[in-house]
Amino acid sequence: MVRPGAAYALSAALAVITLVAAAGSLLLPGVLGGPAVTQGTLRGTALVLTVLAVPLLVAAASFARRDSARALVVWFGALAYITYQAVLFLFGTPFNSLFLAYVAMLSLALWSAAALVRQTDPAAFNARFDGRLPARGIAGYAFVIAVLNALVWLRTIVPAMLSDTPPAFLDGSGVTTNPVFVQDLAVWLPLLLVGSWWLWTDRPLGRLVVGALLVLLVLEGVGVATDQWFGATADPGTPFASLAAVPLFAGLAVIGMVPLLVYLRHLGAGRGAHSGPAR
Repeated sequence: MVRPGAAYALSAALAVITLVAAAGSLLLPGVLGGPAVTQGTLRGTALVLTVLAVPLLVAAASFARRDSARALVVWFGALAYITYQAVLFLFGTPFNSLFLAYVAMLSLALWSAAALVRQTDPAAFNARFDGRLPARGIAGYAFVIAVLNALVWLRTIVPAMLSDTPPAFLDGSGVTTNPVFVQDLAVWLPLLLVGSWWLWTDRPLGRLVVGALLVLLVLEGVGVATDQWFGATADPGTPFASLAAVPLFAGLAVIGMVPLLVYLRHLGAGRGAHSGPAR
């Protein structure tokens, strides 16, 4: 049973500050700096945060209060998505008047996730599945996505590291390094790999970690499709955004919905996912 506590309070504050940061980035003229494509892509991200991620966060927390295990997974996934985007607003655009809002967005997302982990019992959560979950199939999908994503990034990174000239992939981007590369390779892809291994070997946290990251992957597919449209519209000649990428990432989001829906289908609506702290 979910009781009012730190995770709810922190996520409520996160929803408010994310709306402030995202709506301000989207609607206030002159807030975002840097190249036109960067401003465009971050406005696209701000739109997805405003109309999708924050409502999903609020709805998931509300249903989790009623002890919905499915809502718990979506709650974690929404927190992961907001964390991801907060990093981009902090390091993918020049310092601006919403800087402290972006910092608060990142901090509250991380502390919300920590509080939610603390009050979740993995064993009780796993007991909510109906026993027919194709765990290894979903684990295999997650593993393949993590490996392919890493290989795509390394294909750009490794030649640039071995070259004596400045990396061409940063030309015109307005940043000194790529925050997507940093957090994907340092945090999200390793977590997806570890989670897929835990799920394959039936470790207690495997189902929860992979489920949350499946939600993140779908949200990210929608987000990238949107930011590519905004970025390419803002600067049609840019190499950093393309209208051709819009259907590609929208398609990836649809594909990602398949394992997510299979996962959620086998996750029951019984009680007990929040019966105590993580073990």
